[in-house]
Amino acid sequence: MVGGNATLQVDVRVIAATNADLPVLAAAGKFRPDLLDRLAFDVVRLPPLRERRDDIPLLAEHFATRMTAELKRDYFAGFSPAATEVLLAHDWPGNVRELRNAVERSVCRMIGPDRALETVVIDPFGAAGRPPPPGPLPQGEGESRHLANAINFRAAVRDFEAGLLRHALSDARFNQRRAADALGLTYDQFRHLLRTHALLPQNRQAEDVRASLG
Repeated sequence: MVGGNATLQVDVRVIAATNADLPVLAAAGKFRPDLLDRLAFDVVRLPPLRERRDDIPLLAEHFATRMTAELKRDYFAGFSPAATEVLLAHDWPGNVRELRNAVERSVCRMIGPDRALETVVIDPFGAAGRPPPPGPLPQGEGESRHLANAINFRAAVRDFEAGLLRHALSDARFNQRRAADALGLTYDQFRHLLRTHALLPQNRQAEDVRASLG
């Protein structure tokens, strides 16, 4: 306790979630590296829905059945092959929440609830509800906007960070402590970044010994 004289012991477990790339933010000085080290005892990455398409029919069936019960209908007759194909073809940028909304919306709009669902309404606005496309950009601005949209910012940052790590290791003749010092990082921060970018050598024990010898 701040300002106290007694030592207080607690037994807690912290579970945190984020969609930000914390190692990149820590390397950029926008997130405390020591806090990241404390939080990253173990990391579980939940892939987006587009990377686990086998889950889409199961989740869609669950949401449809639940919505059917809320509408006081007797049963849900399932999805037609065409509707299932639409579900699997969409990238679901909104992940499970978007899937749930689309399924519940589609079940609610069913005309014949005793038959398989034929139409999946992913976009509730449709073509008529969308705002008109923006007019042409001033000369030169369109090209720069296209270039900016074409760059995957996060991937570019990751590549740049990995390149810095590789160059620092090479300049330090693969001595990790010297490379960390050259980048202004602690040894633990440097090791964490190496693990993040899969740059740790295969023989980690030998590398650790070399690093400790300076």
